[in-house]
Amino acid sequence: NPKIKTEALNLYYGTFQALRNVEMEIQERSITAIIGPSGCGKSSLLRLFNRMNDLIPGARVEGKIKLDGVNIYDKKMDVVELRQKVGMVFQKPNTFPMSIYDNIAFGPKQHGLRKKAELDKIVEHNLREVALWNQVKDILKHSAFELGAGDQQRLCIARALAVKPDVILMDESTSALDPESTLRIEDLMHNLAKNYSIIIVTHSMEQAARVSDMTAFMMMQDDRAGALVEYAKTEELFSNPKNKQTEDYITGRFG
Repeated sequence: NPKIKTEALNLYYGTFQALRNVEMEIQERSITAIIGPSGCGKSSLLRLFNRMNDLIPGARVEGKIKLDGVNIYDKKMDVVELRQKVGMVFQKPNTFPMSIYDNIAFGPKQHGLRKKAELDKIVEHNLREVALWNQVKDILKHSAFELGAGDQQRLCIARALAVKPDVILMDESTSALDPESTLRIEDLMHNLAKNYSIIIVTHSMEQAARVSDMTAFMMMQDDRAGALVEYAKTEELFSNPKNKQTEDYITGRFG
């Protein structure tokens, strides 16, 4: 069974249609990349998976997104619970203005965990998950802003993991980083995909080809609505695209 399934998914901002009829299945414990030219709705689609678009006035969703078979746009859906299951890592590290320790303890505390021994365990476990523990274990009380950008981004991933999500959304999470930090985060994605479903939006086709199992190629249609042009195993999409538009995009004749 797919982890996430979209059915006849349409997104409107007021009268403007931003996404048209997106249908895709996202498998468990895998990395799915969403690629395509600027303005084709990649980030809009990503944000639908944890209802971030609820925060935008005039945003309206038609169709369904099922997480483990449950429609997340159902009236009864608890959005706080949904965002615990579906974590988000943004383009620029949005480190909280607090200590390294408190960045990670923040989520578990919000969910009622108070025991220091348990919080210590969670902080260590999640810093190990993102390969930061050895580097920061002696400076946990220092401000998270003392870390470099790549390490701050790993801290943000650890913070997302601390509330035990099933799915991690990454919105161009390496585009602000240097090449070395980018490769570190890509390695990290590979490791995390053993336990999580990861969906990334990336401007870099090379990155999609390197890290993802499945790739979704999106394009803007004539009325500026974003649509899913092709969705396939990454290897197939890059070596043998079925659609002319996909081929033009990945061979650099377009966009």
